[in-house]
Amino acid sequence: MKRTDACIFPYPRGDSSLRRMLEEAQELRFDACVAVYDEPLPEGIALPALRGVIVSEDSIKAVVNRLRKVPAGTDLVMIEARDTAFNRGVLSLRGIHILRGIHRSPPRSFDQVSGRLAARNGIAIDLDLSPILSERKGGRQRALQRYEDVLQLQRRIHFPLTISSGARSILGQRSVREITSLCALFGMEKEEVALALAVCGEMQERTGPVTVVA
Repeated sequence: MKRTDACIFPYPRGDSSLRRMLEEAQELRFDACVAVYDEPLPEGIALPALRGVIVSEDSIKAVVNRLRKVPAGTDLVMIEARDTAFNRGVLSLRGIHILRGIHRSPPRSFDQVSGRLAARNGIAIDLDLSPILSERKGGRQRALQRYEDVLQLQRRIHFPLTISSGARSILGQRSVREITSLCALFGMEKEEVALALAVCGEMQERTGPVTVVA
């Protein structure tokens, strides 16, 4: 199984170049990273980079319009979570791979109905570890509680999970071992972490690059 960090933000969104972040990820025992990166991927990098696009819109209509403009060569499309109705709506759309930002969405905005839609359509729910590392106590605790709730729901409904560092520099990246320890804070078992780290690679192998909708 390929261990993939489901979201990193290289320069210019972050402070470190894509090449440097991929080199760091390799040192941290990852096999690939999903990079939110607009430029052509540099050549001669040993660690694979999947190109990710994040869609952050306020309405389903705006999401659909944005999906029509996804650049050719995109590997994974990620949607920023919002309220209950929005999450249920986007989880019913085609061409979406990951729902992220659950820790920022309102309480109970991802429920059993959303979980069943995610399971049926093979859409992963991302657990972004950056708030656990960088938020103040209140924000950190909210993220831990939300992830614990998502995990309990996932164990019943079996939708896919991904894990991301959300790193914007090499200082924000964490090793596979550190990520396993961080996930244990909200009750995730080592085997569950291993399965979640493999999901992005499995998605990309199954679907190939995203086709731009005309």
